[in-house]
Amino acid sequence: MDTGTEASDFLRTRRARITPGAVGLTASTTGRRVKGLRREEVATLAGVSAEYYNRMERGKLAGVSESVLYAVARALQLDESEEQHLFDLARAANAEHALTRPAPKRTPRSRASARVQRLVDGMRDLPAYARNGRTDIIAMNQLGAALMPGLVPDGKEPANIARYLFLDPASQEFYADWERVARDMVAAFRIEAGRTPFDRSLTDLIGELTTRSDPFRSWWASHNVRLHTSATKTLHNPTVGEVEVTGEALTLASEPDVTIITYVTEPASVSEERIRLLASWTANTDRTTAPAKTQ
Repeated sequence: MDTGTEASDFLRTRRARITPGAVGLTASTTGRRVKGLRREEVATLAGVSAEYYNRMERGKLAGVSESVLYAVARALQLDESEEQHLFDLARAANAEHALTRPAPKRTPRSRASARVQRLVDGMRDLPAYARNGRTDIIAMNQLGAALMPGLVPDGKEPANIARYLFLDPASQEFYADWERVARDMVAAFRIEAGRTPFDRSLTDLIGELTTRSDPFRSWWASHNVRLHTSATKTLHNPTVGEVEVTGEALTLASEPDVTIITYVTEPASVSEERIRLLASWTANTDRTTAPAKTQ
């Protein structure tokens, strides 16, 4: 990822969405040639010179202090995800500026450690899986595989969640609100790309999806970001039918590049009953037959 270009586009798109009135400025629209705030208006709100902010919006974030980053974040009304992304981009810019040789290629973990595998397998009553930053599933328990069979094709190597979402048409049937889930995935990728700018495998995956998926390409260009920690979604499971689950993302201090996702349901709900049915089936059958679909 070109950190300078990413920073420039991110700041520009955040500035474009804010009107002068939204930040308490009185400005005539006559002859106004820009959508949203002007650069000098952002500089005034942040308490920095127009020249300094112009430099930032050209992608030059190396050396920018935390206090200025916070001031710009306030001026642009950035939310928590956007503020974190801005700071990640600044850290990446400082790292690039300090390098005297090419940045090392970062390889994400492709298999779960024994510790992570035991944790995932130990969650017997909850569908769970572990993934790396580029959304390769590196571990999945039995109930997770039963709930999301499309992510374990032929029962072999687990898939990549982003590829499934954008390149497998079956995902649009599996997720009841596919567009929201897919948009959230793109926004989460923006966060990850800012956090790990030297991850060549992530860059390659983003390039592949940009080339092969029109929705991904369009939403990637919006530069929206989102922290993906919890989300409720409805899944169409081929065995038990529609299930509403809430995914919770768990991070491990010992393995910060790995995220464990668990799915929970509302107590005493139809979805909880269907997850229990699925759990009973996975525990007591050789999968040659399936339970009767609940109504």
